[in-house]
Order: sequence, then C-alpha cells, then structure tokens
Amino acid sequence: MGNEQIRENKTPPGYQYSEAFKRMVVKEFERGVLNKDQLQVKYGIGGNSRVLEWCRKYGRLHYPSKGTNTGRPMKDPQKQRIKELEQQLREEKLKVLAYQKLIAIAEQEEGISILKKTWPNNQIACTDLPRKSKYVL
Repeated sequence: MGNEQIRENKTPPGYQYSEAFKRMVVKEFERGVLNKDQLQVKYGIGGNSRVLEWCRKYGRLHYPSKGTNTGRPMKDPQKQRIKELEQQLREEKLKVLAYQKLIAIAEQEEGISILKKTWPNNQIACTDLPRKSKYVL
C-alpha cells in the first residue's frame, strides 16, 4: 500500500541521470528552497548520498569531504573559513591551557622550574649566547 507508492517514485537501481539534471538539482539545493530529502522525493532520486555527491562534483559552494558531518555549507566561503579558523583557535587555546596545567603539576611534584625565565621583551641575555656572538635576540 504505502510501500508500493514509495517504490513507484524511486528510480530503478543503476539508473543514470543526465549531467543537466544533476546540475539542475544541485542548483535548486544551493538556492536553499528545498533540502536534500525534499529534492529526493520531488524528483524520485534514490540513495541517501546521491544529491550530496552531485553537490560535491557540480556545486559552487564548499562541501566537506565524506566522513565529516558539519551540516549544510555556508554560502560565503570567507565566513566559513573564519568559522573554521575560530574553531582551530579555540582548540589551540585548550591545548595551551592543558600544557600549562601539566607543567604546573610537574613543577610542583618535581620541585624544579621547567619553563625558562625570560628577559623583558623576550630578549635572551648575552651570557646565554655563544661567546663569539654579541647579538641580542
């Protein structure tokens, strides 16, 4: 009954879609009027990832590679790149915090200073450089 109707809307296995049809579906998807599932129902497209594969191949927007689930891509690639960089910055800040905690624990347990003391403006004293060099870094 209901399953028969769904099967009638699906294309037969191994059906080849024309490139023009694929591009039309991708264009409609990128306009944002319909989502992937709605397009599959509207055009009777089988397969869960077929529309997204077409988007990766024919689309104008950046689509992440398989295996990453970040949702629909942003329309502005610069905004998307900024968002990715902000995420990387948050992760790096967490790493720095973890390393600082690790160093603090190690210094406390071992009773030694792990980090070097720095001079003002991050300059190294001349005594720390090789004898022939008189430059300050």
